[in-house]
Amino acid sequence: MKMKRLLALTTLCAASALAQTPPPAPAASAPRGETTANVATGPRLILVGDSTMAPRSGYGNALCARLQQVACINLARGGRSSMSFRAEGLWATVMALLNEGTSRQKTLVLIQFGHNDQPGKPGRSTDLATEFGPNMAGYVKDVKAAGAEVVLLTPLTRRTFKGGELPNDLRPWAEAILQVGAEQGVPVLDLNAVSHASVAAMGQAAADTLAEAPPRFDRTHLGPKGAAFFSEQVLDGLVKLKPELAAARTLTP
Repeated sequence: MKMKRLLALTTLCAASALAQTPPPAPAASAPRGETTANVATGPRLILVGDSTMAPRSGYGNALCARLQQVACINLARGGRSSMSFRAEGLWATVMALLNEGTSRQKTLVLIQFGHNDQPGKPGRSTDLATEFGPNMAGYVKDVKAAGAEVVLLTPLTRRTFKGGELPNDLRPWAEAILQVGAEQGVPVLDLNAVSHASVAAMGQAAADTLAEAPPRFDRTHLGPKGAAFFSEQVLDGLVKLKPELAAARTLTP
């Protein structure tokens, strides 16, 4: 009888202890738009720009695919300029990420504008002499104030040949960005120069294979082949400016 009572008491104590054991803590969730696989070790990249960088029409997502163990967030949006990206509240999203205070990662913001800053785009065009440079400098100052790093990119070339030559009507905007980089003490990836030289060398027929398929075909935006081609140029330039990214580079996109 004593043995039965002892067994019953032992069982009761074990059950009570089990009931008082707190459940295991849930695993920490990744920030929205990121995955737990790419959050842990490398730096975080935030992409800011227009359609030539944006998902589907630009090289941004292909660039992200070339990196491993890096949280790469593509916030570029089609049709935006250095003015409208901020005016529409899109820059506020970037700043919220930079100021969230929960990330222990180094953050690098890539910023590229110019296409929609050119004349003839109501609500988006900016004056090259008086507005474009200050707009770009404002982004740089905001990123620095948030404790992050910035790389400016000059605008991707257009791909329409004339008389067998490739004009570069975006070069003045590229030069303005180079000046902002020098004044603000931040690196600039001259994508305009690199992309223009490579497209000029390949000719119109080959350049057209970089575009989206009809009916979306044009000589500004990118299909899969163009996104892969120019994202490789961007990553090559980034690794030169930020050698720590070399370890995150994948063998294939």
